[in-house]
Amino acid sequence: MKTSNPNSLIIPATICLALMSGCISTTTGSVTEPVRNEEDAAQLNYELGARYYNSGNYEIARDRLLLAAELNPRLAVVHTTLGLTYEALDNPRLAKASYETAIRVAPRDFDIQNAYAVFLCQQEEFLQAQKFFEKAASHPENDNAEVTLTNAGVCMVQRSEVELAESNFRAALKHKANHAEALLQLCLLEFKQENYLSSRAFLQRWMADNVPTAGILYLASRIEDMLGNDRGRTEFEDRLIREFPSSTEARRVLGAGQ
Repeated sequence: MKTSNPNSLIIPATICLALMSGCISTTTGSVTEPVRNEEDAAQLNYELGARYYNSGNYEIARDRLLLAAELNPRLAVVHTTLGLTYEALDNPRLAKASYETAIRVAPRDFDIQNAYAVFLCQQEEFLQAQKFFEKAASHPENDNAEVTLTNAGVCMVQRSEVELAESNFRAALKHKANHAEALLQLCLLEFKQENYLSSRAFLQRWMADNVPTAGILYLASRIEDMLGNDRGRTEFEDRLIREFPSSTEARRVLGAGQ
């Protein structure tokens, strides 16, 4: 989804629309008749609406986006942003209607398919969500299919579909072998299934390319503990206390040692 630079100047909407109405003109003799350019006006209102959405002004965003949709109903990104806005306004019925309109307008847009799938997952419509995740991930122009597949995996975890979740995470790694979120999700999935060696292997791959947080170091210590590796557990706990002394995880470790 493309939006204007949030640091750029926001022109009052009434002035913008007045300017837009005079952008194109037809000349008959010496008389110039302004012609409203509705596509440009729709784009302008979309950009304003997206900016208001990003700044948390959801009701103003909704009004701008509705005007943009009225001016140009074929601008799919408007309907998608409306869906996000209605979600923020806690109106899932209108959010779903907006996403479905966006899908009808742009049935092959994988970004819209992914956004709709995330929404469906949040509404616990898991099978429909998986369907749209798969569509988005299989699109030949989707250069971030690993993100889409990881989203699908997280969605299936929420449904307790462990095998399908794992399949999605592993498919994500086929697209990008070091995709951090897929590696971490697989680590957690294996840990919950008490497959601690596998869990350790995925976490080691994650740590090879990423800087660990307190939570990651605590997880690493728990994995080593479950594997009976006291030395490994102690090394991660010591690092946790040294690097994140005020963290909840460090306090948990220190409390356990008392």
